[in-house]
Amino acid sequence: MSQPVPGKPALLTVDDDPSVSRAVARDLRRRYGERYRIIRAESGDAALEALRELKLRGGAVALILADYRMPGMSGIEFLEQAMDLYPMARRVLLTAYADTGAAIDAINLVDLDHYLLKPWDPPEEKLYPVVDALLEAWTASDRRPVDETRVIGHRWSPRSSAVREFLARNQLSYTWYMSDESEGRRLLKAADIDDRSLPVVICADGTVLVEPTDTELAQHLGLRTDPSGDFYDLVVVGGGPAGLGAALYGASEGLRTVLVERTAAGGQAGQSSRIENYLGFPDGVSGSQLADRARRQATRFGAELITTRDVVALECNGSARSVRFADDTRIHAHTVILATGVAYRGLDAEGLDELTGRGVYYGSAVTEAARCADQDVYIVGGANSAGQAALYLARGAKSVTIVVRAPSLTASMSHYLIAQIEQTPGVRVRTCSEVIGVSGSDHLESIRLRNNATGEVETVDAGFLFLFIGAAPRTDWLDGLVARDEHGFILSGPDLVENDTAHATWPLDRAPHHLETSVPGVYAAGDVRSQSAKRVASAVGEGAMAVMLVHRYLGQL
Repeated sequence: MSQPVPGKPALLTVDDDPSVSRAVARDLRRRYGERYRIIRAESGDAALEALRELKLRGGAVALILADYRMPGMSGIEFLEQAMDLYPMARRVLLTAYADTGAAIDAINLVDLDHYLLKPWDPPEEKLYPVVDALLEAWTASDRRPVDETRVIGHRWSPRSSAVREFLARNQLSYTWYMSDESEGRRLLKAADIDDRSLPVVICADGTVLVEPTDTELAQHLGLRTDPSGDFYDLVVVGGGPAGLGAALYGASEGLRTVLVERTAAGGQAGQSSRIENYLGFPDGVSGSQLADRARRQATRFGAELITTRDVVALECNGSARSVRFADDTRIHAHTVILATGVAYRGLDAEGLDELTGRGVYYGSAVTEAARCADQDVYIVGGANSAGQAALYLARGAKSVTIVVRAPSLTASMSHYLIAQIEQTPGVRVRTCSEVIGVSGSDHLESIRLRNNATGEVETVDAGFLFLFIGAAPRTDWLDGLVARDEHGFILSGPDLVENDTAHATWPLDRAPHHLETSVPGVYAAGDVRSQSAKRVASAVGEGAMAVMLVHRYLGQL
């Protein structure tokens, strides 16, 4: 069997007689070989295997020509199965005169487009006019191949949602297919996988990943997951604005720099639908655009960016600082900048854990926005991220309600966002309120809200709930080495000096640099740092400042 290779649309012919198979392929190739690739098979099973491989690779099939009489699987039986994989391909049955009755019956059974009698000589009169007409009809249908990653999953599957979020945040193009819709079923059938093993990711080269981890996705889709070396001038932990700023300035100033990110560049800012108060973007910029530009800029200067690596420990080995990963491997450097940002705090409400990923999401507003069309959406949180999400979702949602425990948004949200929310129809704010429970069968259907001023509890219908509450630093892995405040944020510079316990353990005669932690040569930047401003601009600035202090530290070694 000739091998299916992605590129031009395919014409597939299957006949169990090798001489006939070669003759059909020869005649097709002579007239159509420049515009189409010709695939021939000598059994129905082999032809189906070729179609499945093409389907996985995103290839197009314009026409299928099958012999009626084949052992094991007739041409009609083959075309029935081929229809499931390529329903838009034109179908032709090749038959002897004695079998024309069966061919006529097949017109309805497999939606046959035409049948040809053997022999078809001369092809200029009996083959090419038929194929020309069918290819013209197929071309008019605009059935083009898909050249990107495809994800097949269940609408209310938490892992399916997480995979889509991972791909979107890493700027990896993909097409989403529901497992219970026709094209999703076709792709699963082509991959020979049932719908109990979801999500399924089909890469552009045809590789099938079943319930993949983030690391597997990164490795198969071209993201770097391993550093190129063992020792660097600077390791940056965290790929949010502070980390990207540090990687950019470190690499541009000649430091051998590597940035380690557990999920995707951009951090929480990368999930923002619109950032309108960042210097230099008067019309605003999406978080993903800003993150992508920063990532490309940093790599252009030579910074390495590795993803899906979970840092679990920081170690001091003499003058070297070592970062240990979850798989117990390490990279070493003269200096480290901690820019791990913060995570949204979990909400303690009845039923929430069971419905997370099934209508309840932490962040994720941009990724899930299309599914919120004509839905009642609730957002918990009063900071800028919640306001940006509300305005973005209001474009298509039936209604958007922001739920905050405070009496107003003024204490935690920027004035420009509050003004836009007040002017946007369909967006309302419920103050002095909180979510105390959620319910639904396989996905979110309703929310219980309590008015803390009156004690009244109300149940409201809702299809989606997005949580943007609090800011919890991920710093447990620094316990026992780096000083932190009572909330887990990293102490640095003046705050370190003011903390008697932390200052007592400072090992050097000089005072710590402004962003330096309790470990000399280790700096903190961005939201993870105690008393930071929690704004994108300040995080980028701190990343740049930390690099300046790294140079000062290296000059004192």
